[in-house]
Amino acid sequence: MTNDRPIGVFDSGIGGTSIWKAIHDLLPNEQTIYLADSKNAPYGQKSKAEIIALSMKNTDLLIEMGCKLIVVACNTATTNAIQELRAKYSIPFIGIEPAIKPAATHSKTQTIGILATKGTLNSELFNKTTEKYQDIKIVEQIGHGLVQLIEDGQINSPEMTKLLNAYLTPMIEANIDYLVLGCSHYPYLIPQIKKILPEHIHIIDSGEAVAKQTQNILRDKVGFSTAKTSTPIFYTNTNPKVLNEILENKYQVEEKDF
Repeated sequence: MTNDRPIGVFDSGIGGTSIWKAIHDLLPNEQTIYLADSKNAPYGQKSKAEIIALSMKNTDLLIEMGCKLIVVACNTATTNAIQELRAKYSIPFIGIEPAIKPAATHSKTQTIGILATKGTLNSELFNKTTEKYQDIKIVEQIGHGLVQLIEDGQINSPEMTKLLNAYLTPMIEANIDYLVLGCSHYPYLIPQIKKILPEHIHIIDSGEAVAKQTQNILRDKVGFSTAKTSTPIFYTNTNPKVLNEILENKYQVEEKDF
């Protein structure tokens, strides 16, 4: 089965590029269109109704652009809106949620940490997932301010170091051996996080799992591209400077009002 139409990816900003990179590495011939809704970041502080409305706005634009599949590269949008998206649209959706299962399954201390947005940790889908692991202690931490600092290009700032120390120290003291990153922005903080965490604590994000699921859906339902190369396109509704920097100025980034 072949299908040369693009894969659409959206996030509340630049963070979902961590998911996009995993997809592009696994499926380099697939054309991709990425929407960075940075004007409305962070989604994690918004109401469920607002998150659903923003997710539908992004979906409408990607469908208009001819996408064959949409990756919701945002934990908050997935946990709050993906059921509504699947009910409204016939296009396949792939969501991203905190990778609790591998952490809970492999934990030796029976204690794992989850760093995520308020919108993800308060969502019904997240709570249903954590209920499956009654024998595991889950230390939850809302990453207040982290997404905004990343969106502002302040990944290595003193403010970021201060916040990460405040959020991670209680987890270390609680004896976690796995840290689950529950926001697609947070993989960009891994170098910073590694400086704070002891070496025995494993860090898990969802990029690879989402890329493999994308491959499965293309194979089983949608069809692979026949192209030999691809030219990814990125759209942002704010100044493209930080998005360009995250992408190392390698790709076409356009400012677009949406």
